[in-house]
Amino acid sequence: MTQFDVDLFVIGAGSGGVRAARIAAGYGAKVMVAEEYRVGGTCVIRGCVPKKLMVYASRFADDFHDAAGFGWNVGEPTFDWATLIRNKDTEIDRLEGIYRANLEKAGVEILNSRAVIEDAHTVHILNTGARIRARYILVAVGAHPTMDPPIPGGELGITSNEVFHLETLPKRIMVVGGGYIAVEFAGVFAGLGSQVTLVHRGDKLLRGFDEDIRDALGEAYAQRGVNLALQKTLARLDKTADGIAATLSDGSVMTVDQVLVATGRRPNTKGLGLEKAGVTVDEVGAIPVDAYSQTLTPSIYAVGDVTNRANLTPIAIREGHAFADTVFGAKPTIVDHDLIPTAVFSTPEIGVIGCGENAARTIYGDVDVYRTTFRPMKATLSGGSERVLMKLIVDKASDKVVGVHIMGHDAGEMIQLAGVAVTMGATKADFDRTVAVHPTAAEELVTMRTPLVMKKPVAVG
Repeated sequence: MTQFDVDLFVIGAGSGGVRAARIAAGYGAKVMVAEEYRVGGTCVIRGCVPKKLMVYASRFADDFHDAAGFGWNVGEPTFDWATLIRNKDTEIDRLEGIYRANLEKAGVEILNSRAVIEDAHTVHILNTGARIRARYILVAVGAHPTMDPPIPGGELGITSNEVFHLETLPKRIMVVGGGYIAVEFAGVFAGLGSQVTLVHRGDKLLRGFDEDIRDALGEAYAQRGVNLALQKTLARLDKTADGIAATLSDGSVMTVDQVLVATGRRPNTKGLGLEKAGVTVDEVGAIPVDAYSQTLTPSIYAVGDVTNRANLTPIAIREGHAFADTVFGAKPTIVDHDLIPTAVFSTPEIGVIGCGENAARTIYGDVDVYRTTFRPMKATLSGGSERVLMKLIVDKASDKVVGVHIMGHDAGEMIQLAGVAVTMGATKADFDRTVAVHPTAAEELVTMRTPLVMKKPVAVG
């Protein structure tokens, strides 16, 4: 009788866990996956996918407005929240079915249960009480939204988990936070007609992004009617006859119908039993791993948001695949976390790869900056006030493009393709010799020829 029941036991059937399970099974491994909620994980069930569907919904208001300039008379459009949520739920159900089917086709056994670790090779299935012995254990349980720091009345707020299941569209909503999730949902609700207040402790949104992008987004959101309450925090929430009274750190009080707190996420490691297998976590609960996603306990690996490396779905997928290649495919594979194209599905949309201007100057010293802002072609007839911003950062010594920053329609689509070039090490000369596709917004990426002239500091005295 073999010492192990399975070759691989995966805890968590999100993007990283599912990919790892399928690839490992393809190498001939016997694989089990335990999932206590729904197959597909945060991204598919209550993250990227349903959020993007809501983003699409929110942008139709602009389309209806723009149509008049092109000769269309669409009448007075109306929006029904219940229809959006119902159709969104139907699509999520369909996608979960596909994820389940793909695991089953790969020969992976799915256990609908929470699973906890008992030792380096043993997993306890809580629904049945069974104990499974595994040659390797992969932890891919992701992360959960937090409502930190705790405040009086904090239970009146919701997180990005609950926002997908609101029964009605809030007329007045306060969004707390300045990162991806807060910015995206502020844009969604503003587009759907809610009065939106975005509260953020910093002086600008999207910390870590290029300063020009941060400035342009703040201006665009203010123009779209989002009330930006910057350099403030949420102090307390109180239930009133008219809704929720939100008190801010400056003493001001706003009454709203919902408060969405999007101030951060923490790894789902609590109660997982990691300590029984000699796996420690850091101060935020993340599992430290090496370049191959292996913990200090050789039989236990971890991928995705639970490791708090680069918390993006494509990275979790890449890490899960690399794990399976390394452990079961005899192809040791390391995931590069240094150069990652990413998009923020705000309205206007943002796409980024590489360094912002300030970071590039710190890393490379002498850089050239190419920047353009312009009114998109569609806005010339629609009368829209939106602007497009594009920016290239180039290392002077090597001529390599080390940063691409885009804000405007379909920035996410553009940055995916720009990401190929930057990942390959494209130079500014490579961009310059690329034939422009006209008329497009993206052609600006290959037609910027003159770098900005940086002002030299004036000597005093």
